[in-house]
Amino acid sequence: MMASSLGVRAAVMIDALARCSDDAGRLNRPYLSPAHKQAADLVGQWMAEAGLEVMVNDLATVCGRLSCGCPGASSLLIGSHIDSVVDAGRYDGPLGVIAGILAADALAAERLPFDLEILAFGDEEGLRFPDATIGSLALTRPLPQSLLETSDQSGLSMHEALAAFGISEPKLAPLARRPEDVLGFIEVHIEQGPVLEQEDRPLGIVTSFAAAGRFTITVEGRSGHAGTVPMALRHDAFSAAAEMALAAERLARASAAGLVATVGHISIASPAANSIPGWVRFTLDLRAPDDATYVAGRLAMETAFAQLAHDRGVSLNIVTDYEASATPCSAEMQNTLAAALSSLGIEPFRLPSGAGHDAQTMADLAHVGMLFVRCRGGVSHHPDEYASPKDMGLAVVALIETIRQLARGMPDRRGKRGRIV
Repeated sequence: MMASSLGVRAAVMIDALARCSDDAGRLNRPYLSPAHKQAADLVGQWMAEAGLEVMVNDLATVCGRLSCGCPGASSLLIGSHIDSVVDAGRYDGPLGVIAGILAADALAAERLPFDLEILAFGDEEGLRFPDATIGSLALTRPLPQSLLETSDQSGLSMHEALAAFGISEPKLAPLARRPEDVLGFIEVHIEQGPVLEQEDRPLGIVTSFAAAGRFTITVEGRSGHAGTVPMALRHDAFSAAAEMALAAERLARASAAGLVATVGHISIASPAANSIPGWVRFTLDLRAPDDATYVAGRLAMETAFAQLAHDRGVSLNIVTDYEASATPCSAEMQNTLAAALSSLGIEPFRLPSGAGHDAQTMADLAHVGMLFVRCRGGVSHHPDEYASPKDMGLAVVALIETIRQLARGMPDRRGKRGRIV
């Protein structure tokens, strides 16, 4: 009954958060947008109703804290992100925040030997500013103030966007946490893939995160009249970029080690039907299950792009916007999640993640664990994204039991700092 009621509550909250959008008729919630502000306020309201102490940090991460009442106690962090891609699904990110709030609400009357903090990061997707997972990254290391001067495609700086959000004079370096103050980080997230559905399993324990990189590639040729420049004399930036995109796909398809490559955005300077494009910029997302495959794939693509640029007489500039090494989840966290699932009569099932998440970033700070929730058809980053209330309820119950398992495993550490070992 508990899982059923929690699943229904999660579904209602998911639907409410999905109404926080900058676009009518579709979900679009970029970092520091009006929709993000609306979502952050709603999440903060839910946290307060659950009895949590609520604050918003200088990068717009909403934090709800359930204190154990012991000065100097360590914190177990739980959360995910509330930003979205354009025309998004409603479960990617918010489910992890909502699961954390519901778990904290259920545990409010229990005496935990650590503080519980529920985090709603404002940026994970990295679609507005060059870096991804900015919110979680800020907790792992002191970030430079210069990050605030990066701009979105409209030319608005992050500093200006934060001011519009309501955060003036943000300070980034103090956001970093000390490892000795953090017990660990747990994220609940839809799988974004079809494995759990194919295996007929509601939940899965993540073992590792893929190596990943995101790049911005600029190709500059020479614009000209579409009717007067002979084909043999053209320096067409778009044709060169198109060949590069196909080369990336060809190299990834030829890989037997799981390399994947995606061109997700392309723009042309001064586009016109009767003009040869002289300048094109596109993004490349590159991922692999291990670092060696990723590095080899990146080198192969850079080599192929350089050769195509030479052959077509165009210039090439590649900027690395984001990179993350392949990251294992903590064995201790995996085992704790497995024990929690077993205690609920759910057979533990482990699988890797091909997507990057805040948990991957947080692994630089603390032991991380991640629980995947089955999603219909493996569809994600799409309006058809769906997880059932039943599966979401099981995930919340599993999260509650995981927290209890961690609490039972450290009864002698009440009020003391330290990480899970």
